[in-house]
Amino acid sequence: MSEKSPFHYDGPTSWCPGCGDFQIVQSVEKAMALLGKKPCDVLLVSGIGQAAKLPHYFKSNGFNGLHGRALPAAFGAKAMLPGLTVIVTSGDGDLYGEGGNHLIHAIRRNADLTVVAHDNQIYGLTKGQASPTTDRGQVTPTQPHGVISEPFHPLAFALALGAPFVARSFSKDIELTAALIAEAVQTPGFALIDTLQPCVSFNKVNTYEWYGDRVYRLDGEGHDPSDWTAAMKKATEWGDRIPVGVLYKGAKPGWLENVGVTGDKPTFLAPPDPEAIARLAAAFS
Repeated sequence: MSEKSPFHYDGPTSWCPGCGDFQIVQSVEKAMALLGKKPCDVLLVSGIGQAAKLPHYFKSNGFNGLHGRALPAAFGAKAMLPGLTVIVTSGDGDLYGEGGNHLIHAIRRNADLTVVAHDNQIYGLTKGQASPTTDRGQVTPTQPHGVISEPFHPLAFALALGAPFVARSFSKDIELTAALIAEAVQTPGFALIDTLQPCVSFNKVNTYEWYGDRVYRLDGEGHDPSDWTAAMKKATEWGDRIPVGVLYKGAKPGWLENVGVTGDKPTFLAPPDPEAIARLAAAFS
């Protein structure tokens, strides 16, 4: 599939051999094929970090922004070009750490975005210090006595703020990750897919084996993704068993719908509203 895909990039990368980022870019590529998208239909937006290099290695529209600032850029692009498939792809540090404030308001506004978090539970680009999702007690170069802070729980956070699509995946499971991305793109409003992605160089705890021994698919457990309470329970399940799949999916108007944007045409091509212009002019008279 990849060799014939118009999205496929064959050039060099700066990712370490074995990095889970390779699997995530394959998953995004496969998801776009499932949806029948063309490169001109898609915009990938990222911030800073190893995961944030993904738009460099994917043949579509791309925007690489400032650290923690992927969501505002993506939101602006989607607002102006509602027919564009906008996917935010960045790491747990960029999205949950530096970008945490933007994450709050993107979910609160229910921005029409699909967010794929590469969650390796470490800062990979800056060589292994704890990220917001690093487990308590884990030793890192900057936490030699072990992390003392409670880890950030992104799925419970997204559910608490009312996100209409909340899911988790494991990068090694490309079929599941691709299916989740495709489903998220088709769901109106904000979608978060927290993707567990091993860092083979700087996280020697949360390895492929570690995740592989723990992850299990929700679709084989009788989980009802329309049940918010059950979803919240699954979102806080971590340790010996880690659920992957769709935790929650609900119906909720997206930001574009709330502000009256319909259709796929760029908003700057919408015809002016004479009555609105008259009211605005009268307010200054």
